[in-house]
Amino acid sequence: MSEEELNELGEHIAAAIDADLKGWRIAFGELTVDAHGPRITQVLKFLRDDSLCRFSTLIDLCGVDYPERSQRFDVVYHLLSLHNNQRIRVKIAVGADETVQTAREVYPAADWFEREAFDMYGVVFAGHPDLRRILTDYGFSGHPLRKDFPLTGEVEVRYDDEQKRVVYEPVKLVQEFRNFDYLSPWEGAQYVLPGDEKATTKE
Repeated sequence: MSEEELNELGEHIAAAIDADLKGWRIAFGELTVDAHGPRITQVLKFLRDDSLCRFSTLIDLCGVDYPERSQRFDVVYHLLSLHNNQRIRVKIAVGADETVQTAREVYPAADWFEREAFDMYGVVFAGHPDLRRILTDYGFSGHPLRKDFPLTGEVEVRYDDEQKRVVYEPVKLVQEFRNFDYLSPWEGAQYVLPGDEKATTKE
């Protein structure tokens, strides 16, 4: 969609559900809608069912952490309209002690996305029937994608082939000892890339 069409869509959405929105803007060639947290279900239903929107697919739901804000987290919904070949981003701000209404009734695909946001950020989705950790271990303490999550003093879990069981070990941060090759192949690596030895040089 062109910027003019995005503006028309933003104005249409704002005119229809103005009380549910904080505002809207165009960023990076995509329409972003800021909604009031308690009204997120109504906003998502409108975007799904409105004849001009038809955002029938939830592509992603994720969290963002801003520890300096009173409403610390953003919950971000990325929607797709296959009919209009258009995407939209919906954002709500949530405090650390607040809950968000689950979007499962509107988009069943939100199920595991919400579990991931709960696991990584600690955002609680009210009405979710199975809100438990999905990526970390059951006994894991804390939420790893929070910006104040400690990088040391935690444990990681892995399966040990020799012991034939799951083991817990202190987190080891080995990144500083790795050697990274910053030369991209399209910028011209100083060595023969795998497969290039078969290529013929054009005169």
